[in-house]
Amino acid sequence: MPSPNNHWKIQDAYDTYLIDRWGEGYFIVDDSGLLAAKPQKENGASIPLLDIITAAAQRGVKAPFVIRFHDILRHSVISINECFRAVIKEHHYQGQYRGVFPMKVNHMREVVEEIMDAGSDYHFGLEVGSKPELIAALAVHEDTRSLLICNGYKDEEFIRLALNGSQLGKRVILVVEKLEELRQILSISEHHSIQPCIGIRIRLNTKGEGKWSQSGGDDSKFGLNTAELLEATKLLRKHSLEDSLQLLHFHVGSQISNISKVGKAVREISRYYCKLCHLDFNVRYIDVGGGLAVDYDGSRSATESSMNYTVREYASTVVNAIQEVCDEESVPHPDIVSESGRAIVAHHSVLIVESFDSVSKNCHGTVPLQKADHKLVHDIAGVARNLTDSSCRETLHEANRIKAEAESRFNLGLLNLDDKAKVETWYWSIAEKVCSLSEDEADLSELAELSNQLGDQYLCNFSIFQSLIDHWAVDQLFPIVPLQRLNEKPDNNASLVDITCDSDGKINRFVREGTRSSTLPVHQLNDSPYFLGVFLVGAYQDVMGDIHNLFGPLPETHIFLDENEACGFYIEEVVAGQTIDEVLSDVQYEPQQLTRLLKKQIDGAIKNGRVKANQGMEILFKYQEIMKQPTYLKLK
Repeated sequence: MPSPNNHWKIQDAYDTYLIDRWGEGYFIVDDSGLLAAKPQKENGASIPLLDIITAAAQRGVKAPFVIRFHDILRHSVISINECFRAVIKEHHYQGQYRGVFPMKVNHMREVVEEIMDAGSDYHFGLEVGSKPELIAALAVHEDTRSLLICNGYKDEEFIRLALNGSQLGKRVILVVEKLEELRQILSISEHHSIQPCIGIRIRLNTKGEGKWSQSGGDDSKFGLNTAELLEATKLLRKHSLEDSLQLLHFHVGSQISNISKVGKAVREISRYYCKLCHLDFNVRYIDVGGGLAVDYDGSRSATESSMNYTVREYASTVVNAIQEVCDEESVPHPDIVSESGRAIVAHHSVLIVESFDSVSKNCHGTVPLQKADHKLVHDIAGVARNLTDSSCRETLHEANRIKAEAESRFNLGLLNLDDKAKVETWYWSIAEKVCSLSEDEADLSELAELSNQLGDQYLCNFSIFQSLIDHWAVDQLFPIVPLQRLNEKPDNNASLVDITCDSDGKINRFVREGTRSSTLPVHQLNDSPYFLGVFLVGAYQDVMGDIHNLFGPLPETHIFLDENEACGFYIEEVVAGQTIDEVLSDVQYEPQQLTRLLKKQIDGAIKNGRVKANQGMEILFKYQEIMKQPTYLKLK
């Protein structure tokens, strides 16, 4: 727990925001109270994120923007490969690990290329689920010893592209999602005289849990059941393509928080593998799919935003489960494939937002009493005067009663606006004092909701729908931390609201010790910019955001450590965000046409004498100038 008032320490910042738990060693608080990144953990230097914000501003990039730590990407790729290598060696497992990165988790070219480069020594491959992804993958996938796995429903062009990849010497595996796909693959490959490399997704009985539990089990969208699998083997025998069946695949859900679910699913798929081996199909790979979780809330538990295991335990569970079943049935150990995208990319990306204003419930404190004030005003002021440490519960209940009566009388036309405002002002003053006096009074359970109601709203210059779509769509938690003043005790609690005109454009679920909170501990805003970092946003957020209110994709800065630089890092690349005219073009408002239409109206206003000619041209110039700017607010 954080220290009492006047004794705030750096460790209290760790305890308040759980940085050392969800941060996995990639993020720390330095001695100056600044949030810093350690992209290579204990093996490299730390970078205060405020230094990156300053450097980015010199390159013309201001918040909101995304920071990508490419060293974290590389470290994550190496870590998962080394975990599997170590476990395989330790248990004398006879197969190898052949991981692949699922492009749907983050399609950005710089991300995919960095992952491929970092994984080159491990022959780390790619997974695709659509024709556009396959088009990209065929070009960037160059290692003929790594896998290119094709999931998802496929048409003739998709299959032909994959077979073309095989002709180029790539290890392309077409994963069958339904029987008709297998028939189509066999027909096309026979027509072009290309032997296909085939995988089959099995619809397991085992299901995951949490948000994506429906990815597995009988209701799964993809995969063959046992009867369909047998039919598939008959088709392969009919075409003398027993050797083409190379891989068995399953997927029971993303963000699997409970390691027991992983072990159960892997054992089930291993049984299918063994039975196929007994049928003389020389299957080479078991693909355990995705699901390796990320500990978003730092609780190390089986909740849907966490995980009750480590990456090392995950690798050990997978290897042990396959090995035990294979040894029991006396079949060779297959190579192991995983599609752990979320765990690889989540930590590398940080969303930087600036809070520029706040909305408070009680901005003015109490108000002086006037003799002419309504009786309810005098009543609630009297309640406030009688508040003591031992009367918190009674005081709060009486204040609630008076506030409710004031609202009722106002709705009936029996209370004027001034008196209603005074009752509300006194009420929130009482509420603040009750919460302050009763911090340790465990039996006052209604304080939790009251404290949340008292929280401010911090206005932040970004769009949740563009940059944190999973928070809105699937209630995903993301750790959020002030980037400065972490050596000071936060004096406010606040929810965060974006600049869209949508009531859902808010963050009111935060990572806190042992629970979810609807407010975040923050510092009082002052004349200095107040920056917040939203962490673990590297998975899915980049490609799933929408342009609600026409707020476009954000600019990015790509960061690498460099000990030869005075600041310890350099910005390798800046990727521009979309400007207003580019976003407008996406929804079929062509900027030139808009300019012509407005000029026509300006010409009419000049002709009618509403504006002078120079004024009209200044309006048009400013219109065109702003159109070239970013879609977000331009803060000082």
